[in-house]
Amino acid sequence: MPAATGSPGLLSPAFDDLGVRVRDGVGTLRVWSAHASAVELVVFDQDDLDWIVETVPLAEVGGGVWEATTPSLRPGSRYSVRVDGPHGPGMTFNPATLLIDPYARGLVSPSAHSWRSVVVDDGFDWGGVPKPATSLDRTVIYEAHVKGLTKRHPGVPAALHGTYAGVAHPAMIDHYRRLGVTAVELLPVHAFASEPRLLHLGLTNYWGYNSVGFFAPHAAYATAAAQAEGPGAVLREFKGMVKLLHEAGIEVILDVVYNHTVEQGLGEPRSGFRGIDNRSYYRQQDDGTYIDVTGCGNSVDTSTDAVARLILDSLRYWAREVQVDGFRFDLAPVLGRDAAHGFDADHPLLRAITTDPALTDVKMIAEPWDVGMGGWQTGAFGAGWSEWNDRYRDRVRNFWLSDIDYDRRAEVTPVGIGGFASRLAGSANTFTAERGPLAGINFVTAHDGFTLHDLVSYDSKRNAANGEHGRDGADTNRSFNHGAEGPTDDRGVLAVRRKAMRNLLGTLLLSAGVPMLTAGDESGRTQDGNNNAYCHDSPLTWLDWEHADWQRELVDHVAALTRIRRENPALRPVRFADADRVVPSASVIDWYDEHGETMSIDRWTDPSHRTLQYVARSTPELEAPNRTLLVVHGRERPIDVTLPDLAGVSQYTPLWTSTTDDPAPAGPVLRSGEGFRAEGTSMYLFRAD
Repeated sequence: MPAATGSPGLLSPAFDDLGVRVRDGVGTLRVWSAHASAVELVVFDQDDLDWIVETVPLAEVGGGVWEATTPSLRPGSRYSVRVDGPHGPGMTFNPATLLIDPYARGLVSPSAHSWRSVVVDDGFDWGGVPKPATSLDRTVIYEAHVKGLTKRHPGVPAALHGTYAGVAHPAMIDHYRRLGVTAVELLPVHAFASEPRLLHLGLTNYWGYNSVGFFAPHAAYATAAAQAEGPGAVLREFKGMVKLLHEAGIEVILDVVYNHTVEQGLGEPRSGFRGIDNRSYYRQQDDGTYIDVTGCGNSVDTSTDAVARLILDSLRYWAREVQVDGFRFDLAPVLGRDAAHGFDADHPLLRAITTDPALTDVKMIAEPWDVGMGGWQTGAFGAGWSEWNDRYRDRVRNFWLSDIDYDRRAEVTPVGIGGFASRLAGSANTFTAERGPLAGINFVTAHDGFTLHDLVSYDSKRNAANGEHGRDGADTNRSFNHGAEGPTDDRGVLAVRRKAMRNLLGTLLLSAGVPMLTAGDESGRTQDGNNNAYCHDSPLTWLDWEHADWQRELVDHVAALTRIRRENPALRPVRFADADRVVPSASVIDWYDEHGETMSIDRWTDPSHRTLQYVARSTPELEAPNRTLLVVHGRERPIDVTLPDLAGVSQYTPLWTSTTDDPAPAGPVLRSGEGFRAEGTSMYLFRAD
């Protein structure tokens, strides 16, 4: 539904101050519904959420906005709205249904599939703690689940296990600092609920990609004390987590799900949008049939100005009033679909997200695909956006895993090293020069799919416990079990698996772009081969903090790699280099083969050639000049390597290798032009001095 004629689209002043605003002890509720014929505020008893103590009609004030002012709306008030309207295709009004205020900053649930909005006191003492404002080139993201991260941590008090407060406990902050991560990216923390189908199976929506509201934090992640006190205390605990992490220099990024809601498909329980104005809030055909580009039953219609504004206002709220540092947008192309349901990179909402003055210091990360027509949009987002780089993920997995599996079977690899090199250097074939390498969020694993350990331990998924008879989860994982499926006592298999994990982690943390590490991968955690564990709130998905020696050594490798990345700007360029001019904060790249000779075109594409020497030289603006050499060998047979003889380089100082369990022994200093024996499937990083 377009905004009123003559208004500036989603930025129309008609949409200002939606939700509840309390001034001088009196609250004003403003709700948008373009098709409603009547809107009513319902206020409940503080203790009995089924006892209505007052109803107040809202008046239409223009632009589809309905408004009422009453002293009954004050901090702690529980309320709903009821909406009536016409019948017809796409219209699902029912004046008896109790609905959520879309702008509610607190929610409580008296029973399954039922919610009440709550007016919260937003007051909080931030104590002058600033946002860390970590530059993208220095950002290392740690993707984590609020509950799973600390549920079993022995250093976190039991009362804080699985909570917002637990995420910011000193024991966790010590871990983040040791790892060298700069930002914690939390899986969805907007209030969410489990689908009836999962509850019937005795399962739950553990990941949280099923939003109830876009402003209220998920109450179940707060401590029992905060939950008992109410939504205001839950919000304070969340803000307290952000404040403590900021004091430690750690940013907070939220995984946000604006593309669909808990209401699922037509006929499922209604709780908000469907009852307020189904025709305007959800994408649908002329006959009211939903257009589902999310695979979740409904798709939020951001071609409706008021709906796009709702999302923008939610982002403003979390960024300014809750002080979060960034957002990762689930199924982001949904937000960029126009009135004809096609993706538009210049969609008003996508443009507003990166240009709004309230969001200028905020990191914006798109998951650049959905399940609709034209849904795969990696590389298509505009300036100001970073994107999950699935091309990076697939190429890196292929190089270190499925290609090696193929080589064992056929004694030849299917492709050479050229595609892998492109990903290592920042994916210039995916992101424009104007956007640069930092447009790419590099990842090898994420919450969705195999863990790092399982990626090197299973050829096939093990999803029987999900209740979908193995139909769920990706079938193409580009994984390799290295000779035994799942658990094994074979020392040789275990050793090569550990090296494979180090190669994957080394590639991730030494590549140009922004690395994202999945929580638990630093210690090789397993989900027993389940590659879609979204429905398990159990030890299967909770991180285990009791580690064997090899796991502690893997953590040491991650810590060493993030430190090396920090200390060597050649590894984290801000821009792509240009052959015709010096580009500040870029890395000039030269490629050599195992003989130290410039890589020939034939060698780039030769499937039998899997050895590369990657020299990166920084063009500094703010840091000292730096040059690194990364040697990559992608076959299981060892090979002799001669280091390139470069002008201005007299020696190569070893910094890291994937070949040893212990990251400390990196080997001797080598002279320019000197040779060494590279082990099969290995990496060696040097500083070129």
